[in-house]
Amino acid sequence: MVYEEVNSGSRREFRAVRIHGGDGSTRLSVDELTDDDLPSGDVEVDVLYSDLNFKDGKVMEAGSSLPQCFPIVPGIDFVGTVTRSSSPLFAVGDGVVANGFGLGTDRDGGLTQRTRVPGTFLLALPSRLDHRRAAAIGTAGYTAGLAVEAILGAGVRPSNGPVLVTGAGGGVGTLAIAVLAQAGFDVVASTGRADQLRDSLLRLGACEIIDRLPAEAGDGLATPSWSAVVDSVGSTTLASALAATRYGGVVAAVGLAQGIDLPTTVLPFILRGVSLVGIDSVYASEYRRRRAWDRLANVDHELLDSITSVVGLEDAARVSQDVVAGRVHGRVVVDVHK
Repeated sequence: MVYEEVNSGSRREFRAVRIHGGDGSTRLSVDELTDDDLPSGDVEVDVLYSDLNFKDGKVMEAGSSLPQCFPIVPGIDFVGTVTRSSSPLFAVGDGVVANGFGLGTDRDGGLTQRTRVPGTFLLALPSRLDHRRAAAIGTAGYTAGLAVEAILGAGVRPSNGPVLVTGAGGGVGTLAIAVLAQAGFDVVASTGRADQLRDSLLRLGACEIIDRLPAEAGDGLATPSWSAVVDSVGSTTLASALAATRYGGVVAAVGLAQGIDLPTTVLPFILRGVSLVGIDSVYASEYRRRRAWDRLANVDHELLDSITSVVGLEDAARVSQDVVAGRVHGRVVVDVHK
């Protein structure tokens, strides 16, 4: 494949959110940077949009231990256009998306107007998505896509029974509902905001809305209810979901909003043959990334727009804490030029 390069000329200036740290404390600011500040890589990208995920909020929390170096640009993903490339994978003008690979934690991430990354971090922007909608899907939606692919890959089909989505009001949950419903599943949405979000979750494709799952006590088994589960919560919620999964069912664990512990027993696994599948969105293979994004590109665009809000760089840090606190429903896109 032939690649292209453009001469960057004089150093370009751009704006980015940065976390500054030291002595156990952190400070966030929107800084003026130049191309001299760009990280390493063989592809330069003009970033158009990023978005806010639960992990972004945890990275930008005061005193967060997640950033591995300072100063660092947060943002675990971005969408943009290639402006310079010495990679055989991408040419100038290509639309691209990036998720994971340590963006925003181990190296500068997506809350910036310009960046540079290895070409292997990038995927071509799906032809059925524009830049803003791809950002609205973001890592939360991409993770939901990976979870649905895992469930289907394990042989679970709509005829096997309903699928439970926990944390249904969050980014992963909302997109998981939409993707599962589109695949023909009956989706049961679990959320602590059932009264507030009922109409929206039904529009996304849920057929039933329930409250948060109760903490599961006893031997770790409950009445079998779900053929599969997408869980972004962890802790006792994940334990309860496992306990109520039907024989041969699959539980995809994607998050830890409630906690990293898992107070359960081996009984769901050895008596019902339940599978617990971990979903890693950071280092997923190119094949798995492409499969997930191909599925996500078919999400109803009007539906996606209805659960998307847009903020600018100056508001990203503040709104990220609303995401962590569970005060945000759906997806938040960051227009980095706003």
